Amino acid sequence: MSRTLPTWIEPLLGRLGTARVEDFTRLTTPEQGGRESAVLVLLGEEPGTGPDLLVLQRAATLRNHAGQPAFPGGAADPEDADASATALREANEEVGLDPSTVTVLAELPKLWIPVSDFVVTPVLAWWHAPHPVHPREPAEVAHVARLPITELVDPENRMRVRHPSGWIGPAFSARGMLVWGFTAGVISTLLEMGGWARPWPRGRVVDLPPTGSTPAPSAGTDDVDEMAGPLT
Repeated sequence: MSRTLPTWIEPLLGRLGTARVEDFTRLTTPEQGGRESAVLVLLGEEPGTGPDLLVLQRAATLRNHAGQPAFPGGAADPEDADASATALREANEEVGLDPSTVTVLAELPKLWIPVSDFVVTPVLAWWHAPHPVHPREPAEVAHVARLPITELVDPENRMRVRHPSGWIGPAFSARGMLVWGFTAGVISTLLEMGGWARPWPRGRVVDLPPTGSTPAPSAGTDDVDEMAGPLT
């Protein structure tokens, strides 16, 4: 696939020029402390399904974030030059992504996840030469999927989930996966910024299923989100 960016990405890139932490979350990122990390928000395109996002599902046996869909990524290593290097290295280690097939577009604002004290830089990129990917460490990654944007914006696939802690936040049901938490919060905001989002019933709230439940819900106040809804 050509390195030339598709026209459907242009509105998102234009909006990202003024992106702030407040567009993604109500939480203020601390100036000091927190463990530096990065995730790869990889946009691709497939014939027949159109634009998509690469996500993975954590193994259900992990101590942290068990069974949770996420962007590829993780903590920075001392040898990483920057957040983009961290995100690409982690994506290679987790799903076998070839960094040479990726064009980095932008580093988004740093976002703080209090529960783990990670300060995460989402790295937006274009997958100009897609190739097969798969879990390289099944003990850590259970599944890899490309989620079509058309499915993510379908009102039938959008909802909010209620965590047992009382946390309520955006969620998506696509390809048998329930995407929630930090990842869903970032996706929600990017869909709005790109002009791709469609109206959906925001009053639809479902309880978060136990880890490993299948299938994911088809869809189904004052939020206490770690990641707030889009552009609220």
